[in-house]
Amino acid sequence: MIDFPAFGAALNMLGGSLDAWIWVVPGLLIGLLFGALPGISVSMAMALVLPATLYMDFLPAIIFLTSVYTGAGFGGSIPAVLINIPGTSSAVATTFDGYPMAQKGLHNEALGAALVSSCIGVLISYVILFVLVQPLAEIVLRIGPYEMAAIGIWGLVLLGSIGGSSVTKGLFAAGIGVLCGTVGMNTAGYMRGDMGIPWLLDGVPTIPAMVGLLAASQLFALVNAKFIVADESKRTISLRRIIAGGGLVLGSPVALLRGSFIGVFIGAVPGVGSSIANLISYGEARRVSPDPESYGKGNPRGLIAAESANSSSEGGSMATMLALGIPGGGATAILLASFAMHNVIGGPRFMEQNRDIVYAIIISNFAQALILLLVGTAFVFVASTVVRLPLRYLIPSVLVMSTMGAFAIEGSIAGPITLFVFAVLGWLMSRYGFPVAAIVVGLLLGKLIETELLRAWQLAGGDPLYILEHPVAVGILVLMAVSLGLSLRRDIRRRRALKAASAVA
Repeated sequence: MIDFPAFGAALNMLGGSLDAWIWVVPGLLIGLLFGALPGISVSMAMALVLPATLYMDFLPAIIFLTSVYTGAGFGGSIPAVLINIPGTSSAVATTFDGYPMAQKGLHNEALGAALVSSCIGVLISYVILFVLVQPLAEIVLRIGPYEMAAIGIWGLVLLGSIGGSSVTKGLFAAGIGVLCGTVGMNTAGYMRGDMGIPWLLDGVPTIPAMVGLLAASQLFALVNAKFIVADESKRTISLRRIIAGGGLVLGSPVALLRGSFIGVFIGAVPGVGSSIANLISYGEARRVSPDPESYGKGNPRGLIAAESANSSSEGGSMATMLALGIPGGGATAILLASFAMHNVIGGPRFMEQNRDIVYAIIISNFAQALILLLVGTAFVFVASTVVRLPLRYLIPSVLVMSTMGAFAIEGSIAGPITLFVFAVLGWLMSRYGFPVAAIVVGLLLGKLIETELLRAWQLAGGDPLYILEHPVAVGILVLMAVSLGLSLRRDIRRRRALKAASAVA
């Protein structure tokens, strides 16, 4: 629980040090800028500024890096909303309703909702971290391969029908994504589907494939349009409407809280990360909604669910890193590297001996979330001018930028080739009514599911009934089966209703 003497020492530490605060705004701006550039991940942005922290004291260095982390968490949603390109892999689900809102001229409201969802998500995650850092870490330690595999399968099935006209098409598209995600060498040393191409040994490059599926394929469909927003009167940039978008978040507390708790829990699981939290939160919001058909067509609750989970996963990852010394993802691995640069070892001993510093880091993140509201609003106001650009300039610019980003990530022509191949695949799937987003889900979850299933099989010694000794995994799979059955029933009823209506007509 809370150590009040250490909490008081943390307040004194932050209150008496200007160095701890002067790096917050630069860190947020760097994170926003790099997060808004498609193909630049949060960990890449933090790695680029990591050498500068060598010349800082330990606490300012960590505050600077967490500021970059916080800023990039929201920055990825800006291109996701405006041009349907997730700036980072953790903003994939943000495109599902964010971009349709922008096409309707609600780009101001969408960005305002994304900003406030991100800020509140960060605040909630660090409140949970502040109170429950040690118990949360102990829960995470009890999660094994059976539970991880069940979570992955649940997420895949839950999200399989996103944006599709039927559950079966969604699951088929997700299956294609899993096949693409399991190309290359697995943890058992077997090669699959590499076709003798050397750069497929490590699997399909995820970010170029994702950008090709979600961005380039959609840009092909816009070649005959003149602007992202067809109605000229709706291309305005309004601070009042951005603030009104933030008000939509306060009117959807259930979606916000559910997304935040999902983000904290999944973010705390090492190796899972914010991208999966973003997807699962969106899928869960869609599943429990009384109007699931509105998701993917500009429902702000889908955007709120996705962004709150995306940002709250930061606090979950920090809990695992601070309490156990285990990075939850690439960004917290960079933070651990900064610890090592200052001759500090993260983990249980650090928690026990330096609890005042831990509290100082958490308190500074409360401040970062509040400052992000102001800095992010200014940044959004400038970024929203994209909707005023004619598509004859925007489409080639985005394609060139995406191609350069794909090349920078892979360091070879493999990145641009992957982007082009998956852009064509995405365009074909979209044309014939298959949800492109489901392919992305399979691509992201395929490797995780396979790796965890292989570990579970090895632990069981080949005995499939060994899963009965893991009731949490069994419970997740039962919920998954019930959810899939309800989705299929809803799909069948909708088809019958449409058939009856056409017969009457």
